[in-house]
Amino acid sequence: MTTAAGADPWAIPPLFSQLVDDTSLLQPRSVAPGVDAVVSRYLSARDGRYGGLVGQLVCPVSRLPALVQELARSVPSRPVDVSLVVDTGLGAVPKALSTVFSRSSLLTPRTVETAAPPDVDAVWLERVSEFVPEDVVAVVEPRRPAGIEPADISAWLRAVRRVAEHGCAPKLRCGGPRASDVPSVAEVEEFLHVVVDTGRPFTTLGLRQVVRSEHDDQRRHGILNLLVGVARALSGGDVREALESTDGAALAKEITGLSERSVKGVRGLLSRCGTDPEPVPATQLAGLGLLA
Repeated sequence: MTTAAGADPWAIPPLFSQLVDDTSLLQPRSVAPGVDAVVSRYLSARDGRYGGLVGQLVCPVSRLPALVQELARSVPSRPVDVSLVVDTGLGAVPKALSTVFSRSSLLTPRTVETAAPPDVDAVWLERVSEFVPEDVVAVVEPRRPAGIEPADISAWLRAVRRVAEHGCAPKLRCGGPRASDVPSVAEVEEFLHVVVDTGRPFTTLGLRQVVRSEHDDQRRHGILNLLVGVARALSGGDVREALESTDGAALAKEITGLSERSVKGVRGLLSRCGTDPEPVPATQLAGLGLLA
């Protein structure tokens, strides 16, 4: 795998470059850290040793004024790449984007993310596109059904396909406060096959660790599992085995063996991983020999 840019000892391998978003501000306000704490931690991580791993700061539209105020106080060394999450209706997007564009020294808008209705169709998706400028990526999350009925799962996957084929980036929720927020391995596998088939990049939310764990009856997906899963989906390999693995060393070995072309293919599909609450799992990646 291609690992470094030049001789920079802190260079991040291309597979992990700007991969990890900070989604701390999406937590319920009753438990979420303050905007000041999130901004301080994000800027420290972004400008630190493993800063090349850090992606966007994800912010609900309703918290944007507080974020702008805190960034103005913090005076970042360069603008923060921000993802706006629609939590007050699509009609609030133009004003939010206007605010971001007017504070170009503080923020650069990269994506606008929104949840899709269960019956998402081309008309609704076109409305989303009208609110999002061409140089900003529209991310749409078709909500996965809480049940496991085959018909419901099929409807969800059809919605994922419609989102991708319309030109938006589908979002896969991999975790959250409810047990139902964690999709099964089979559901993740089917999702990956859909996005590989469409060729559209996707994003994730709720990945809290590097390697899958299955402790105390709580199963959590891992960042490395998903990366290897995408690589195998592209090459016709065993996707399910990759998603089920809890062997971090084996996953790391497979990742270091990826060709430059494979790395480009994987990141061409898996553009960003939203993590919460820690924005940079650098220590775990370094422990597996994936970061210097």
